Amino acid sequence: MSFKNKVVLITGASSGIGRETAKEFAKLGANIVLVARGKDKLEQTANELKKYQVSTLVCQCDVSNKDQVEEMRKTVLEKFDSIDILVNNAGFAIYGSVSDLSIDEIKSQMETNYFGMIYCVKNFLPLMLKKRSGHIVNIASVAASFGLPGIASYCASKFAMLGFSEGLKHELKDTGVGITVVSPIMVRTEFFDHPSFEKMPKYSPALLNPKTVAKAIVKAANSPRLEIIVPSIVRGAVWMKSTFPYLINPILGKSFKKQLDFTKQD
Repeated sequence: MSFKNKVVLITGASSGIGRETAKEFAKLGANIVLVARGKDKLEQTANELKKYQVSTLVCQCDVSNKDQVEEMRKTVLEKFDSIDILVNNAGFAIYGSVSDLSIDEIKSQMETNYFGMIYCVKNFLPLMLKKRSGHIVNIASVAASFGLPGIASYCASKFAMLGFSEGLKHELKDTGVGITVVSPIMVRTEFFDHPSFEKMPKYSPALLNPKTVAKAIVKAANSPRLEIIVPSIVRGAVWMKSTFPYLINPILGKSFKKQLDFTKQD
């Protein structure tokens, strides 16, 4: 698929992966719909896209709110007849043990990370099916394959996203519409700015540049694959965990539990 004059909608587009993804698609001539809660940062992203001379639309929207997503769809369709690529990128995590997190804190992650994706899919998939073309790119995480201490509720939301995407992929066979999940390891973004991460190491050689993930998202929008893991070498770790869980799970559990216990110390 050529992205020239295609319409790409990106949630969580005000910073990090979303902003870099908007730039990568704009470089290829795509028109961009920028969606996030913070209008000021969305406007900053839109200004950065002006040099690519593509059409942009800023939509302030909290994707965890079903009604706001429906209104956002109406706004998008006032400018564009449909969209060609839906990138469900909005998401966040609250670090802490299940015993320490409130039900509302756990619920809020599922509402944005999982149901926010559901609301967007339900609003835009019918348009794709009608014209028998389009692609959905869901941004999950390697945490969609590893249940880890300290981010159990975040892992749950990404496990759910991956499972939903796999089931939907089967349903979309022969419709002309595709779906691919992009699952990166940790990325150097505002994701870790949440106060719950304040005792976590701020820098790590394992952190990806958001531009690297953005390039993978562009690739995913043309891919027949269910999941693209970034970097690809991590796929080996996912295979190891699935094949030898009795060996890998204790190692990962001990490592991440040690970090969780450390953050609880005064």
